[in-house]
Amino acid sequence: MTTEIEASQREKAYELLKADAQKILNLIEVQLENLTMPQCPVYEEVLDTQMFGLSREIDFAIRLGLIDEKEGKALLESLERQLSLLHEAVTRNK
Repeated sequence: MTTEIEASQREKAYELLKADAQKILNLIEVQLENLTMPQCPVYEEVLDTQMFGLSREIDFAIRLGLIDEKEGKALLESLERQLSLLHEAVTRNK
């Protein structure tokens, strides 16, 4: 029974982290499309702050044993790749 609960908690933690990563992607997408250019200090500040916050969440989940380090790093790397592609697409179209 406790193994099932632990697995459920790990799955829930990972899903919450993925949702937070998606929120960051959506926030940056809206900001790039409507508000600022990627060279803007406000854009960079928001991106840095959000990425730092997510990295701290991931570190906390790793330390609690809710996700393993590989999963956490993969999640951050995936978000960074998506943000890079978004940045390239927006700057190409403007």
